[in-house]
Amino acid sequence: MAQMNFLIGRGELLAQDIVIKKGGATKKDSYTLLEARQALAPQITATSESLSQLPDEACPNDMAVARLTLHPEYIAKSYFPVGFLRANALRSVGSRTVTITPEKWSRKGAPRAVTTTELFIAGARDSFKDLNHWVLNNPDNEPATNEILRIERFNSFEPENRYKTLGSDSLRFFEVGIHLLVNEESNFIQSAFTEYANTLKIKVHEQLAMRAGSLWFVPVEGSSTAMKKLAAFSFIRVLRPMPLLRGIRPVSRSSPISMGCQLPNEMPISNEPRVAILDGGLPEHHPLSPMWLNSYKISDPAAKDQIDALEHGLAVSSAFLFGPLTPGGVAPRPYAPINHVRILDDHANTEDPLQLYRTLGHIEEVLMSRQYDFINLSLGPDLPIEDEDVHSWTSVIDDLLCDGDTFMTVAAGNNGEGDHLLKYNRIQVPSDCVNAVAVGSASDIGTTWNRARYSAIGPGRRPGVVKPDVLAFGGDAATRYFHALYPGKEATLTPLQGTSFAAPLLLRNAVGIRAVLGQDLTPLAIKALLVHSAKQNGNDKNEVGWGKVPESLNEIITSPPGVARIVYQGELKPGKYLRASIPIPKSGLTGRVKLKATFCYASPVDPQEASCYTQAGLEVTFRPNLSKFSNDKTTGKAKSQPDTSSFFETNSYATEEERRADWGKWETTLHAEQGFLGTTLNAPVFDIHYNARESGAPTVGAGKIKYALVITVEASKHQDLYNEILQSYASILIPIQPKVTIPINV
Repeated sequence: MAQMNFLIGRGELLAQDIVIKKGGATKKDSYTLLEARQALAPQITATSESLSQLPDEACPNDMAVARLTLHPEYIAKSYFPVGFLRANALRSVGSRTVTITPEKWSRKGAPRAVTTTELFIAGARDSFKDLNHWVLNNPDNEPATNEILRIERFNSFEPENRYKTLGSDSLRFFEVGIHLLVNEESNFIQSAFTEYANTLKIKVHEQLAMRAGSLWFVPVEGSSTAMKKLAAFSFIRVLRPMPLLRGIRPVSRSSPISMGCQLPNEMPISNEPRVAILDGGLPEHHPLSPMWLNSYKISDPAAKDQIDALEHGLAVSSAFLFGPLTPGGVAPRPYAPINHVRILDDHANTEDPLQLYRTLGHIEEVLMSRQYDFINLSLGPDLPIEDEDVHSWTSVIDDLLCDGDTFMTVAAGNNGEGDHLLKYNRIQVPSDCVNAVAVGSASDIGTTWNRARYSAIGPGRRPGVVKPDVLAFGGDAATRYFHALYPGKEATLTPLQGTSFAAPLLLRNAVGIRAVLGQDLTPLAIKALLVHSAKQNGNDKNEVGWGKVPESLNEIITSPPGVARIVYQGELKPGKYLRASIPIPKSGLTGRVKLKATFCYASPVDPQEASCYTQAGLEVTFRPNLSKFSNDKTTGKAKSQPDTSSFFETNSYATEEERRADWGKWETTLHAEQGFLGTTLNAPVFDIHYNARESGAPTVGAGKIKYALVITVEASKHQDLYNEILQSYASILIPIQPKVTIPINV
């Protein structure tokens, strides 16, 4: 039997802290200070007058919120106008991305429409009234004054800007996102909102409210006319009709097929992974053996089952335990048992609008319990994501996953055939989470596949622009159904299609890696491995994300001749540099060489900051030859650091302005491959710089973050590359050996 070249571990021992001094270039301003003063002054006056007309009851403690739009050349975190805001007793409470055409800019050519950051600025109405005088008269030589140059526009936040539509007059339920003060006591805002809503005869369901970052999400009940008046409350960020949960009835034939399958009679391969399926429950009669079902929990015992939800819950559980079943065939042995949690009940059958918040509360309870390492969620709001705002489902889940200790899959949505121009086919909430894995559907297994036509597409919101993260087979009526178990004591099958089944199938692979290799790999490393192994097959990134993950674990955790795959796992310190060496044989490499690398990390989030959602970002620099130094053009002397070469390019999905603003640094997954001549690689390294920010501004209070890096070195002229690398680093690197003896080519 041929040698199995498993993953090489302990790559983090090849990484060490280094010191790099960075020099900053002087920035050329687009405006003179006089031009900036004269442009801003009338805008600030108009804003102050608009805020003064708001009802006093809509301005808690006489505070209001306005909008400050940054010039597109000043949206990097280092240009955040901290001094300007502090000098005028104002504070930023959130942000979003907008498109504007600046009056002037420093680059060549006439200004055109570009993306930039719009800040929501809170302060006393008197502060806004005094701001005009400060802008016109504050001394030129003060640093805060020069920050005026970074501001393109200053506007009020009109009530009609807080909602796009309130739907028909028959709608009664809405959800409101309310800005709270960042890191400050904000109960007075919540109390004032409730009191103001009561004066409009609007019921506030505070018992279902959720807080994420400095946003307070709360469902309200009342007429559309009353909601238009409620929108005057100065701290409202967004007001919209309450979306319903996605329909859970899978697309299938009207009845199960007559043929079943043979289920295994063995225990799961490992009982170590703790897996939760959050779904619609399990029917009274089903063929799942107790040895595969650790527990069955009901989040709301007072509520009854919903029949369609039970069918869905069983099918999702079946997809995780066995993958797509073959009629008349034998089901594979499960990798691990499940804990099924019923988070959906008969309230969904009555289309109770508040079910959206009740269900999110159940999910939050499960995540906060920290009982599970692997979780699947195949439901969510019937709502395509938006760039301007982060939904409560997304922000609550992301916040609870930011430690990187839980691997969670989320179905991307089945709205892929929606209107493309209106973006109704875009991934649905909460698959825009940056700390979860959004899974779309492929039309078939194996290598011949496309995106299933119903599977929602990207892009995601930046950061998190590559969505769905990956694809897995989810069934397609035009090619091959996904067969799963149907309610009943016998193993009867039903033909299905949907991202609801692709997501647990992807989780099955993730748990399979843990079951086979044990706890040597963290959830982040497993995520990196899955992305690393995905193939796009020439498809557009917006359609398939990083690509479809192979069904076979062999392709993920072993390497063929001429290939070596190394895993790095560790922590990063804010503001510091880590140099990660890429292992190559001591004798060097010849011929064509391909390097492929995938970084994954978990990040704390700022839900109120749609434009700068993640608090952690990586700036990764590739240096192919540590002995090659170019001369500095200014001094003529050799540079202090080896030459760099591009590796992680964001050109395919970022505008020029986004690249200039360092937005690509804040993506929680980086993945690319490049080809080289072996002779050009001499002690190659990745230099990793961890950037930290909070509410879009620089911060000194950030903590360490966990990361995982997977690197593949492929050199066809070195068929024994795997062993050459292990021999060259014999005292450092080791193979990650399986913990169980099983045939893993499944």
